[in-house]
Parts: sequence; C-alpha cells; structure tokens
Amino acid sequence: MEFTKSLAENIKHLQQLLQTDKNFDVVYRVVNIAGRKACLFFVDGFTKDDVLLKILQGWSTIKEEDMPPDAHGFSKKYLYYGEIGLLSNDQDMVVQLLSGITCLFIDGYDSCLTIDCRTYPARSVGEPEKDKVMRGSRDGFVETLIFNTALIRRRIRDPKLTMEIASAGESSHTDIAICYMEGRVDQQLLQLIKERIRKLHVDALTMNQESLAEGIYPHKWYNPFPKFKFSERPDTAAACILEGNIVILVDNSPAAMILPSSVFDIIEEADDYYFPPITGTYLRLSRMVTAVLCLLLTPTWLLLMLNPQWIPSWLEFIRLSDETFVPLIFQLLILEFAIDGLRLAAINTPNMLTTPLSVIAGIVLGEYSVKSGWFNAETMLYMAFVTIANYSQSSFELGYALKFMRVVILIFTSAFGVWGYAGGVVLSVAAIVFNRTIAGKSYIYPLIPFHFKELKKRFLRGRLPMTEKQSD
Repeated sequence: MEFTKSLAENIKHLQQLLQTDKNFDVVYRVVNIAGRKACLFFVDGFTKDDVLLKILQGWSTIKEEDMPPDAHGFSKKYLYYGEIGLLSNDQDMVVQLLSGITCLFIDGYDSCLTIDCRTYPARSVGEPEKDKVMRGSRDGFVETLIFNTALIRRRIRDPKLTMEIASAGESSHTDIAICYMEGRVDQQLLQLIKERIRKLHVDALTMNQESLAEGIYPHKWYNPFPKFKFSERPDTAAACILEGNIVILVDNSPAAMILPSSVFDIIEEADDYYFPPITGTYLRLSRMVTAVLCLLLTPTWLLLMLNPQWIPSWLEFIRLSDETFVPLIFQLLILEFAIDGLRLAAINTPNMLTTPLSVIAGIVLGEYSVKSGWFNAETMLYMAFVTIANYSQSSFELGYALKFMRVVILIFTSAFGVWGYAGGVVLSVAAIVFNRTIAGKSYIYPLIPFHFKELKKRFLRGRLPMTEKQSD
C-alpha cells in the first residue's frame, strides 16, 4: 500500500499491520512539528535514545512558515543525522522498521522519512574460541553485520573494496553483505553468487550461513568435503578479499563465508603468515601430514592386525599385547562414536564442570575400559592420537569429512581385507578429486590441473609479495 498525505490514515493502517496493541516493543509516539502532527514509529531496544532526543529537540525550534512543501525538503533542511531515507510504501517501511530504523510520518507528506539511529545488542569483538593464533590480532567477528564490515574496512583502506548489501528470507529478511575487491574478483562468479542469492526463496535463514550455503550450492550434498571456508577472523577475511576471493557476511552470524575455496585454502591458517617463512612452512606441512595420518592411521593398523605376517620386524611392537575379547573393527567403531558423544557432552557441560568431568571421563573410559576387556590398550592409544590430530584442522567440516572417510575405510578393510583398504583409499581420493568449488573449478588446484609455481606456494610459505616501491 502506498502512503497518503493523511497522517491519521497512515497511523491507523500501520497499527493494524504492526499489531501495536499486541507487540509491546513496537512503539509509536505522536508529536507536533511546527503546528503539524507527526508520528514516530520505532522498535524499543533498537533505538539510540540520546540521538533521538537531540533530533526531537531540534524540531522544537521550527516555525510553521518554514515547513518545506514535501518530505524530501524536510529531510534536507531539518534532519541533520547522516543516514536518512524516503519510503513510499508500507512493505519497505515495515522491513526497515523491524531492522531497527526509526520511521517518521508528518501530516501533509505522502512519504515516510527513515532515520537510522539504531543500535544492536552486541558482544565485544574478542578473539574467537576456535580460530585462535599464537601471534597476530586478537579481534574477531561478532553477530552484528555492521561491526563485521567495519573490521574489514579497518584493514583495507581502498575505495575498490566493495560491500554490496542483499537480503534473503521472506520472513526474516536477513541482511547479507557481499565483500570483494573491484578489479581482482572473478566477475562471472560474482554475478553467479548475486543471482543465486536473489533467487533464493526461503522463509528464513534459520541456520544463518549454513542455510545460505545450502541454498546457493545445493549440489553434491553427499560429498562430505567442505565447499566453503569459514573464518571468524577479520584478518583472514581481509587477506582473502585482497587475493580476489568473495567474502559473504550474514547478519547474526560471527563467521565469514569465503569462496571459492579449494582444499588447500581450507587447510591454511593465519599462523602460517604470522611467523617467518620457514616456521610457517613447517606449520603448514605438519598440518597436512597430520591430516593424512588422521585419515589412514587406524585403517592401516587394522589391516596389519588382520594380516600379521605383513608386519616387518622393526614394527613388531604394534602387535596386540593382550587377548582380544571384542573384534578390533567394533572397538574402533565404538570409540569413533563414543568420542563424538564425549565431544557433545563437553559442549553442553557448564564451564565450571568441564575440567573435572573430563578428568573423570578420561580415567574411567581409559583405564577401566581396558581392564574390563572392552578395549585393548593399543586401540585406545591410536584412537586418542586420531582424536587429538583431528583438532589440528581449524575447519570442523574438514575434520568430520576425514572422520567419515576413515570410518568408510575401516569398514571396507574389515570386510574385504587389503582390497577393501585400497578401495576405501581410492574412494576418499575420488571424493576430493571429483569435488568442485562453487566456481566449478578443481577442488585440488593447482595439483589438478597441474601448476608448479602455484603448487609450490601451497606447500611452501614464501616471502610476502611487495609492491615495486617497497622492493626498491
């Protein structure tokens, strides 16, 4: 519905639309401006009271003969606050109002004046729990979109940094910021992302970025390897933007979605660049080796236990030292699920009880489960290593992808022996090789297609690139 010049009609319509008699936090106040009646609509808790008070005080000095003929003239002459807009229909106005913007109606004007003096409840921009670094900045993204864009702007002071706003969700109207560097971004991919967000028809982004990710890339859901890189660090997001990537920020989410992302992008961490090249290279290579061990250690050990004649003399110590009461494959699978159960329990345990309960669980499930005959000590040892190694990856999605592939290899090895082991490894490699980024490119570039110079950069952390002026 289009607004009219009658203030009474506009107020009556909006009272019905916004159900102001039921919604206690949707507030409207009728005031006088130079002899005319006016009405302010706002959401309690989203408005900066001191700013609104100063605006109201400024209106008290306006004389009747000085009133402009239309809303545009009034906004230019008497609204000194920076972010002012004009709306002519109720649909756009309601979305803006429920986003926290104050809306002003003046009798005789057929437009709504929007005053952006909103504020959101927000926590401090402290270092994220998951993306911690040994050296570097200690700030992190929060749930407020404008704070997150400001953290990136603080790091990239270039007018080519572009942040376009979009929205998704017919009920939630969730704000989405698309951040990229003009001239460095893949324009074809950028247009694809914009188009998919525009065509995204969902009621609400209930799971924030995961809902958005599944909406813009619905293919190959059965492949567990992640298609996107997520980071709660603004320095990581800024670095990716400068490299030509697209960063998507979603309101109410403290993480940035980085795309396109290959498996090498996901493995990288900020610590690789906060230390000298030789240290950064060591950290990166150790993380890659740990990922391979995390995938293959327990299946390889199970294969050797099923074929003890293959064990060389220098590896005799890996043989089982005690009698086995439960088949090894069941021991390993039970521990795989038990570890996830303990992880979920730790998440839901109050902080003050996490440490003592973890100690108790470690003692009971470690020592007494071996003594009771459920598990062998060697099984507990190798699963403990795999569990700890899984945390070397900053990406939860990559950690679980390795876990799923490891379970598949274990089952295949137990069922078909060496051929099952080989088939499981081939399946895991195929899941990585035949995966594709959202841009449709190889998931393991620059390995396939092969590019030696880029591949060297992925494995070896070299010196940071400098401009010509710096190198001189």
